Amino acid sequence: MTFSSALDQKEMRQTYADTVHELAKKDDRVIALEADLSSAMSTSRLESELPGQYVNVGIMEANMMGLAAGLSVVGRKPFIHSFGQFVTRRAFDQLFVSLGYAQLNAVIVGSDAGVTAEHNGGTHMTFEDIGLMREVPNAHVYEASDAHQFKYLLKKAYKDGGVHYIRTIRKKAVNLYDENESFEKAKVLRNGKDVTIVSSGIMVAESLKAADLLSQQGIDATVIDMFSIKPLDIETLIEAAKATGAVVTAENHNVNGGLGSAVAEALAEHYPVPLYRVGVRERFGQVGQTDYLKKVYGLDAHTIVREVERVIERK
Repeated sequence: MTFSSALDQKEMRQTYADTVHELAKKDDRVIALEADLSSAMSTSRLESELPGQYVNVGIMEANMMGLAAGLSVVGRKPFIHSFGQFVTRRAFDQLFVSLGYAQLNAVIVGSDAGVTAEHNGGTHMTFEDIGLMREVPNAHVYEASDAHQFKYLLKKAYKDGGVHYIRTIRKKAVNLYDENESFEKAKVLRNGKDVTIVSSGIMVAESLKAADLLSQQGIDATVIDMFSIKPLDIETLIEAAKATGAVVTAENHNVNGGLGSAVAEALAEHYPVPLYRVGVRERFGQVGQTDYLKKVYGLDAHTIVREVERVIERK
């Protein structure tokens, strides 16, 4: 697959609003819950068009988890949205106990992932949400890399039941997939023989850029979109590790607890190979535009290229 930089699809927040609206019109059990961020996530029209299936709880994320739990108990299907740090870090105990421990159903969407929080700054920049959600027993943890995938994951979570966390950006994402693509296993976007780059979210596009740059040096890279961090597609990962003998992960998240940790754990248990994790290391967030912050935190194609070169030396 050749990377295309065309931003030719609607914003991810509009994808969320449209998908929940579609599901709610077909199923009156679907309830959208917002914590005073309806304008930020384009869900305002749900309030006007489906008032009985939309609740704005105000800036009370912990209470939103309790409300979702109650709705689930009586057979409703809650969709919960807020910025990633608010639905995980701020409301984690209520999420863990009221939804996870109680074995209830909820689709939880954390938006403004990592550096894409931009001008909201460090307090709103979550680099730990995937790590937190991986600790919830039986929870499913996804990171959407484009709008088509996001829509599919929302519908999959609705159908499958249980606790699902989907991490996303709010604005436009690079178009990677056709609208009829399915997402049940990790997507191998490019096959190579020298190294495997495993990424998720906005780092998938950066990984494809890196693969193009590496090819100019004669380095042939496999690129995998590991959109499901839990459960991890261990079969696809190990197959690629065996074929290339080295792995680099890339994520818009702390290297501890997220995709890099999940991949490292799987490789250590099943097929150890040289590994490096590209991501945030011992840093808090800060104000800035996404492209600037990618460079500041080493979340860009050139950083991936540099670490691929190093990890190949260890083969």
